[in-house]
Amino acid sequence: QVVAVYGTLSDLLSVASNKLGIKATSVYNGKGGLIDDIALIRDDDVLFVCEGEPFIDPQADGRPQEELTGAHTDWLTLNVGGRYFTTTRSTLVNKEPDSMLAHMFKDKDAWGNKQDARGAFLIDRSPEYFEPILNYLRHGQLIVNDGINLLGVLEEARFFGIDSLIEQLETAIKNSQPAEDHSPISRKEFVRFLLATPTKSELRCQGLNFSGADLSRLDLRYINFKMANLSRCNLAHANLCCANLERADLSGSVLDCANLQGVKMLCSNAEGASLKGCNFEDPSGLKANLEGANLKGVDMEGSQMTGINLRVATLKNAKLKNCNLRGATLAGTDLENCDLSGCDLQEANLRGSNVKGAIFEEMLTPLHMSQSVR
Repeated sequence: QVVAVYGTLSDLLSVASNKLGIKATSVYNGKGGLIDDIALIRDDDVLFVCEGEPFIDPQADGRPQEELTGAHTDWLTLNVGGRYFTTTRSTLVNKEPDSMLAHMFKDKDAWGNKQDARGAFLIDRSPEYFEPILNYLRHGQLIVNDGINLLGVLEEARFFGIDSLIEQLETAIKNSQPAEDHSPISRKEFVRFLLATPTKSELRCQGLNFSGADLSRLDLRYINFKMANLSRCNLAHANLCCANLERADLSGSVLDCANLQGVKMLCSNAEGASLKGCNFEDPSGLKANLEGANLKGVDMEGSQMTGINLRVATLKNAKLKNCNLRGATLAGTDLENCDLSGCDLQEANLRGSNVKGAIFEEMLTPLHMSQSVR
């Protein structure tokens, strides 16, 4: 093409790039001389521009026109992990000019002598994962055959620096993952899990969903159920000694006659649960901690709760009939409308508790005003 030459050499390269659709970096005269100053160009000169490859004389040895117009259209063969791929230099360079592949094949001699006996350029990578990348460079579409692991293709894309493909692969991998299973864990699944766990190992069930599961009569000692969903579970007669139920959801669950010695239920939600006949009393002196728990409407009739910590817990409308609360900490506890008839509250701390509407009939130990209830 005939173009006007003006300004600096950089201006000439910019015009040539726009006109020819390439990224021109070098200018040669008709004899292959590299021009580094625009003042060297004469009015009748025919110039050759390229993207950095060595000068090719268009009059030499009768090579095909597509080869003579620039090294980027040269056909070449790749030996990738023992499998051969035939492509063009422009395919490897044009779409991702800053990639490793582009730098490997931008210049004809860049790959040096790393060729096999057939002249194919050797690349020690997986051919299975390389094929989708080569096809992407050919037509710009990510197409992966069935059975090809996208993670493998992603690693190859990262290795070769195909940046525009990496994001597509990450999205495709994310979309191919199965949806998270939030369905509750069944008794059968959990028992299998328990049997497979060594006795001395700490079992962490933190945040798991057991909603509605039958976990009755199981040995659940020392298990971490922190923030687990145990709503509507059947935990009757279960051994929860020293279990961690902090912030767990036990609403509507049945824990009748469960062993809750030394249990931690700080800020747990047991609203509407049944805890009749439970044992919170640990002979070794380890006290159950239900501080800040939501125990609205619970039925704890006949439970053994000596020394239990119920500080600032909510027990509104709860049934605590005939409970042993000797030495219990009930400071700041909401006992509004509770049935405390027949309870043993000897040495219990009721300072600042709300006993509005509470029933204290037939208490085993008289409630003294010195305990500062409100």
